[in-house]
Amino acid sequence: MQKVHIIGICGVGMSATAILLKQAGYQISGTDAGCHEPVTSVLAKADISPLLGYAPENIPRDVDFFIVGRNAKLAPSENEEVRCAYESGKPVYSFPEMLGTLTKNRKNVVVAGSYGKSTTASLIAHILQAGGVDAGYFIGAEPVSLPSPAYLGTHETFVLEGDEYPSAHDDSRAKFMHLHPSDVVLTSVVHDHINVYPTFEEYQRPFQELLTLLPNDGLVIVSHKEPGALKLATHSGREIVTYGVDSGMYHAKDIAYDRTTTFSLVCPDGNTIPLATTQLGTHNVEDIIGASAYVLSRKLISPEQLPLAILSFGGVRRRLDNIAPQSRVPVYEGFGTSYEKAVSAIAAIRLHFPEKRLVTIFEPHTFGWRNRGNLLWYDDVFQGSELVFVATPETQGAKTHDQISYSEIVDRIHSSGIETHTYTPTNIASVVNSLHENDVVLILTSGSLENSIIPLAEEITTRFHLEII
Repeated sequence: MQKVHIIGICGVGMSATAILLKQAGYQISGTDAGCHEPVTSVLAKADISPLLGYAPENIPRDVDFFIVGRNAKLAPSENEEVRCAYESGKPVYSFPEMLGTLTKNRKNVVVAGSYGKSTTASLIAHILQAGGVDAGYFIGAEPVSLPSPAYLGTHETFVLEGDEYPSAHDDSRAKFMHLHPSDVVLTSVVHDHINVYPTFEEYQRPFQELLTLLPNDGLVIVSHKEPGALKLATHSGREIVTYGVDSGMYHAKDIAYDRTTTFSLVCPDGNTIPLATTQLGTHNVEDIIGASAYVLSRKLISPEQLPLAILSFGGVRRRLDNIAPQSRVPVYEGFGTSYEKAVSAIAAIRLHFPEKRLVTIFEPHTFGWRNRGNLLWYDDVFQGSELVFVATPETQGAKTHDQISYSEIVDRIHSSGIETHTYTPTNIASVVNSLHENDVVLILTSGSLENSIIPLAEEITTRFHLEII
């Protein structure tokens, strides 16, 4: 049994890789500066216990190799434990390198894009599992309907969420370049990660390179409505299958949005499949169509198996899940890492709760939200919200790009005509006092609101507790 030491094990991708390695028979040890939910529970369920705090003595003497994350705190110049790993003479890998090693003999479908990839990858994995296909999968999030974010499986198909972010401090290649794709699902190519890819041309390049890795018989399942993705797919030289809500080879008709949304999936042969989902918003319908397009195109399941699989899909944590189910004022948490994701989340809430006042609580956490080049995002991103609370921007990495200030963000939102206030963990009571019975709350962040999301949801539930008769 080989022993692997993982430095930065509590990252979402790192912890999922640790689970795969353990399932493959490796002995796991690992460290991190801290560990938070849901990763804490995910690792505990896998019987993996990370050490908190970095130090050279954390490294087992008989370790066979290392995996090191890309967090800023894990640069060899900044972290003595990482430095010792590199000086040990033992192999040091990034987690995408290890994913590629673990899955190189599988038929990998890589789900990539600026948005929608976690949900679409989770959907594909869930559909296959529900249909009796023991496919492996790796998801960079927490899928509700799957037992863990990663699973080796026994079927040749392996579902991988692919990220365009650089692989490691000493490897600038996009993470998905290590994943040996047999097929690619391309949800979107919209300029993101501006701190790494300053121009759209630079941002497109790794996606172009990903498509060149496909074998001649590889499929590209691509969003018909997203021009950046469609253009790259069309020029890839591979067979493409398009999908979309309103158009594409696979598309929807007769959509009826409700607590359970229903629609008919129109297939390329003209046949239709009636589907129903508890997931909110048009963007989730689109992700369902994209995932369905893949499994049906590859004939991995039958059309008759699809409806039950879609209905039983529970979504992905932090992708519009109601974190205050016992409150008369619903509280939805959205993973607001970019403009497009925020707009989709707001549109979904407005679609399903048209009569309610939308109160948005927003944390500028990613580099995109904090970069002055994207200041114009704030001109219209919160349209549909009547009240917005803004938390202090994250400061990690602030010196590596042109960071905007908190006051600039607030002034820009306020100038768009939306009432704007400050959010801090110490003013939760004030936030709750501002809520009305007919409100719905949307939390948009990829961070933790300084560890206040759960206390906020609990305070709202206490104030607006739902009486069950």
